[in-house]
Amino acid sequence: QVLVVESGGGLVQAGGSLRLSCAAPESIFSINDMGWYRQAPGEQRELVARLVRTGTTNYADSVKGRFTIIRDNHKNIIYLQMNNLKPEDTAVYYCYLAVKRSELSSVFDAWGPGTQVTVSS
Repeated sequence: QVLVVESGGGLVQAGGSLRLSCAAPESIFSINDMGWYRQAPGEQRELVARLVRTGTTNYADSVKGRFTIIRDNHKNIIYLQMNNLKPEDTAVYYCYLAVKRSELSSVFDAWGPGTQVTVSS
Protein backbone atom coordinates (compact mmCIF):
# COMPACT_ATOMS: atom_id res chain seq x y z
CA GLN A 1 0.00 0.00 0.00
CA VAL A 2 3.06 2.24 0.12
CA LEU A 3 4.39 3.62 -3.13
CA VAL A 4 8.14 3.13 -3.31
CA VAL A 5 10.10 4.24 -6.35
CA GLU A 6 13.82 3.92 -6.99
CA SER A 7 15.80 6.13 -9.31
CA GLY A 8 19.39 6.80 -10.24
CA GLY A 9 20.32 3.59 -12.00
CA GLY A 10 22.07 3.51 -15.32
CA LEU A 11 25.11 2.37 -17.24
CA VAL A 12 28.51 3.47 -16.02
CA GLN A 13 32.10 2.47 -16.56
CA ALA A 14 34.09 0.67 -13.91
CA GLY A 15 35.39 3.11 -11.33
CA GLY A 16 32.46 5.44 -11.75
CA SER A 17 29.79 6.42 -9.26
CA LEU A 18 26.03 6.37 -9.00
CA ARG A 19 23.61 7.60 -6.39
CA LEU A 20 20.37 5.69 -6.04
CA SER A 21 17.37 7.18 -4.30
CA CYS A 22 14.22 5.70 -2.86
CA ALA A 23 11.25 7.85 -1.95
CA ALA A 24 8.35 6.94 0.28
CA PRO A 25 5.12 8.92 0.64
CA GLU A 26 5.37 11.87 2.98
CA SER A 27 2.26 10.67 4.79
CA ILE A 28 3.91 7.64 6.40
CA PHE A 29 4.42 7.82 10.13
CA SER A 30 7.93 6.45 10.28
CA ILE A 31 10.56 4.35 8.58
CA ASN A 32 11.78 1.79 11.06
CA ASP A 33 14.14 -0.17 8.84
CA MET A 34 15.55 0.37 5.40
CA GLY A 35 17.93 -1.21 3.01
CA TRP A 36 19.11 -1.81 -0.49
CA TYR A 37 19.16 -5.21 -2.12
CA ARG A 38 20.33 -6.34 -5.50
CA GLN A 39 19.78 -9.30 -7.76
CA ALA A 40 21.77 -10.29 -10.80
CA PRO A 41 20.33 -12.62 -13.46
CA GLY A 42 20.40 -16.20 -12.23
CA GLU A 43 21.47 -15.13 -8.76
CA GLN A 44 19.72 -14.84 -5.43
CA ARG A 45 18.74 -11.45 -4.12
CA GLU A 46 21.32 -10.23 -1.66
CA LEU A 47 21.46 -7.52 0.94
CA VAL A 48 23.74 -4.67 -0.06
CA ALA A 49 23.24 -2.17 2.75
CA ARG A 50 20.88 -1.83 5.68
CA LEU A 51 20.14 0.96 8.14
CA VAL A 52 17.85 0.78 11.16
CA ARG A 53 16.57 3.55 13.40
CA THR A 54 19.12 2.71 16.07
CA GLY A 55 21.80 3.82 13.65
CA THR A 56 23.15 0.36 13.05
CA THR A 57 24.32 -0.28 9.53
CA ASN A 58 25.21 -3.47 7.74
CA TYR A 59 27.01 -3.81 4.44
CA ALA A 60 27.81 -6.73 2.26
CA ASP A 61 31.51 -7.49 2.37
CA SER A 62 31.75 -6.91 -1.35
CA VAL A 63 30.67 -3.26 -1.06
CA LYS A 64 32.26 -2.16 2.22
CA GLY A 65 34.24 1.00 1.77
CA ARG A 66 32.56 1.73 -1.55
CA PHE A 67 28.82 2.00 -0.83
CA THR A 68 27.07 4.14 1.77
CA ILE A 69 23.43 4.08 2.79
CA ILE A 70 22.04 7.49 3.71
CA ARG A 71 18.71 8.55 5.18
CA ASP A 72 17.03 11.91 4.79
CA ASN A 73 14.61 11.93 7.70
CA HIS A 74 12.82 15.09 6.65
CA LYS A 75 12.06 13.98 3.10
CA ASN A 76 11.62 10.25 3.75
CA ILE A 77 14.21 9.47 1.13
CA ILE A 78 16.82 6.73 1.27
CA TYR A 79 19.98 6.93 -0.78
CA LEU A 80 22.65 4.51 -1.78
CA GLN A 81 25.88 6.21 -2.75
CA MET A 82 27.93 3.84 -4.87
CA ASN A 83 31.54 4.69 -5.58
CA ASN A 84 34.29 2.83 -7.39
CA LEU A 85 31.78 0.64 -9.14
CA LYS A 86 32.85 -2.72 -10.45
CA PRO A 87 31.37 -4.94 -13.18
CA GLU A 88 30.28 -7.41 -10.50
CA ASP A 89 28.01 -4.70 -9.09
CA THR A 90 25.79 -5.07 -12.15
CA ALA A 91 22.31 -6.00 -10.95
CA VAL A 92 18.82 -4.77 -10.39
CA TYR A 93 18.78 -2.80 -7.17
CA TYR A 94 15.72 -2.79 -4.92
CA CYS A 95 14.83 -0.43 -2.14
CA TYR A 96 13.31 -1.93 1.00
CA LEU A 97 11.45 0.03 3.64
CA ALA A 98 9.84 -1.17 6.83
CA VAL A 99 7.26 1.52 7.47
CA LYS A 100 4.36 2.49 9.65
CA ARG A 101 1.44 4.15 7.91
CA SER A 102 0.26 5.75 11.14
CA GLU A 103 1.13 5.80 14.81
CA LEU A 104 -1.27 2.94 15.56
CA SER A 105 -0.50 0.79 12.55
CA SER A 106 1.88 -2.14 12.50
CA VAL A 107 5.14 -2.18 10.62
CA PHE A 108 5.00 -3.63 7.12
CA ASP A 109 7.45 -4.20 4.31
CA ALA A 110 7.50 -2.09 1.18
CA TRP A 111 9.59 -2.80 -1.89
CA GLY A 112 10.38 -0.74 -4.92
CA PRO A 113 10.15 -2.15 -8.45
CA GLY A 114 13.90 -2.06 -8.93
CA THR A 115 16.36 0.00 -10.93
CA GLN A 116 18.99 -1.42 -13.24
CA VAL A 117 22.65 -0.72 -12.60
CA THR A 118 25.10 -1.84 -15.27
CA VAL A 119 28.84 -1.40 -14.89
CA SER A 120 30.99 -1.91 -17.95
CA SER A 121 34.67 -2.76 -17.92
